[in-house]
Order: sequence, then structure tokens, then C-alpha cells
Amino acid sequence: MKFLFDLFPVILFFIAFKLQGIYVATAVAIAASVAQIGWLWLRGRKIDAMLWVSLAIIVVFGSATLLLHDETFIKWKPTVLYWLFASVLSVSALVFHKNLIRSMLGEKIQMPDPAWSKLNFSWAGFFAGMGVLNLYVAFNFPTDTWVNFKLFGGMGLMLGFVIAQSLFLAKYVEQKESE
Repeated sequence: MKFLFDLFPVILFFIAFKLQGIYVATAVAIAASVAQIGWLWLRGRKIDAMLWVSLAIIVVFGSATLLLHDETFIKWKPTVLYWLFASVLSVSALVFHKNLIRSMLGEKIQMPDPAWSKLNFSWAGFFAGMGVLNLYVAFNFPTDTWVNFKLFGGMGLMLGFVIAQSLFLAKYVEQKESE
């Protein structure tokens, strides 16, 4: 359910694009992101920093798209978000010596430090690559293709990457269970 909740603005963007075009879809994505955070806030739930960042980026790039009537800005939005994630993972590890992936999963999985580092940088690399791929699709294919890629391609690649990461993590989970 959390996965679908996180995809809520993207799914609504996709539907609105198919029905009304890029500018209505952009406005819908902004409204859906605001509604998403409003819903969590009204229910007294913790709002992840990632949702706040995503809201800020969609408001800035979406507003620029609407005000300047130029879809280039909304096409950059996923890349900026992906590159921000990649940067945060990399900088936190290299500069602050803090592995954020380990912070999220460390209680569930025991792994040696090099494995945590490999996992952290594989996620950073994945996000960096997704940013580049988004730009490639956005500026080399029709907008309709980019919108389809944004939902189905991005989700498919993420699912494939998570499965690959699960295979990497499986040996450590099995080791912990046998202990």
C-alpha cells in the first residue's frame, strides 16, 4: 500500500496526461503531491523527508512548466529527484562516513562493511543512471513515450533493481537465520 501511495501523484499524472495533456497533468501532479502530504498530516502520520523533497521539486518544476508553458521543466523533474538521491547517498558516505542504506536496513540485516558500501553505492549508481535515462527518453522521444516510460519503465527498472538487490542481500539474511 505504501508503494502505491508513493506512486499516487505519478499515476494521476499519467491518467491526466492521457485525458488532457501535459499541462493539466502537471497541475494534477502538483495537487496530488500537496494532497498526499495533507492526508498524512491530517492523519497525524510522519511525513518522510523524501515526500517533502519530492513536493518541493514538483512545485518548482511544475510551476515553471505551467507559468512558462514549456514542458521541458516537468521532464527534468524526475532527473533532478534521482540525482538528488544519488548525491545524498554518495555525499553522506564519502564526506560524512554515514551509510544511509545501512541506517535504513541495519537492524534487519547483518553484513560486513564492504557489502554495505557496495549496496549504498549501487543505489547511488542506479539513481544516477535513472536520471540520465530519463533525460535520454525525455529529449529523444515524443512526450507520450516519456510519460509511459516515467510510469512503466521507471517502475519496471526499479522493480528489477530491487529484485537484484534482494538476491545480493539474500545470502546475508540466510547467514543471520542460520546463526
